[in-house]
Amino acid sequence: MDTRNITYFMAVFEQLHFTKAAEILGISQPTLSQQIRLLEAEVGTPLFDRIGKKVIATEAGQLLHQYGMRMLQAEMDAKNAIQELLSEKRGTVRLAVLPSDLDFHLVPLFVAFKKLYPDTNLRAYSVIHVREEVLAHKVDLGIGLRGPADKRLVQIPLGSEPYDLYVHSSHELAHRNEVALEELTRHALVMYPKGYLGRDLVDDVCREQGFELNTVMEAGSAASLLQLVAAGIGAAIQPRELLKQNPEWPDIVSIPIAEPAPCRHLELMYYADRFISKAQQQLSESLIDFFQSRTV
Repeated sequence: MDTRNITYFMAVFEQLHFTKAAEILGISQPTLSQQIRLLEAEVGTPLFDRIGKKVIATEAGQLLHQYGMRMLQAEMDAKNAIQELLSEKRGTVRLAVLPSDLDFHLVPLFVAFKKLYPDTNLRAYSVIHVREEVLAHKVDLGIGLRGPADKRLVQIPLGSEPYDLYVHSSHELAHRNEVALEELTRHALVMYPKGYLGRDLVDDVCREQGFELNTVMEAGSAASLLQLVAAGIGAAIQPRELLKQNPEWPDIVSIPIAEPAPCRHLELMYYADRFISKAQQQLSESLIDFFQSRTV
């Protein structure tokens, strides 16, 4: 049911006069009469009785008046909601982020964003395969490892970040200024399981140098790996910025890995033909500033 015809009907209902209603609407009386007849045909019953020059609403007209007001209000509410969305007052932003970044880096940025957009619902998801989530329209924005160019996506480079070796402060390597990857074949390591992006990235660099690293234990989250490092179970290879300004792990130190070292290249991505609200644009800009300020 076209809300334009509902608007015409409401004008006739209020005026009980087609000519006066047409004048208020700014259309001709014959056009208004035609639209009302089309509406009556659609609902299957007369909405007005025409007795001489008098116009009287039928019982069906009385009912349509009640529901028509709700329909017009719902349309207005929808327009107002969209206008608020465009004016940054509300809306939802869905963000997919690699687990370690979500766990260790982005909460302060989210707090600042919420203060700027208090009525915006920010949903941040811990995701390993970020690109797939963006392409499936499950999220609005994604931050993940750089991939091949895809014409369906907008891909914004966020810089690069080398990996360091994380060890307990009592570890024999703890006071080194640098360590070579091949040296780690002689030390106990805790790492992600094979198939995780961070593990595959490290394994690829080792394979290019002709060796393979072995693990004494594997875990699926950076927090779990750091707990194992803190317990002295083994050393871990993680992004350099992972524990910067984080007092939770005072007994863990990081050591740069000599070149050629594992290095992750990050990008912000979103679907090219999606509508991006102002709140999403603001979050994108904040994320770009944040990552580019902390990567090399």
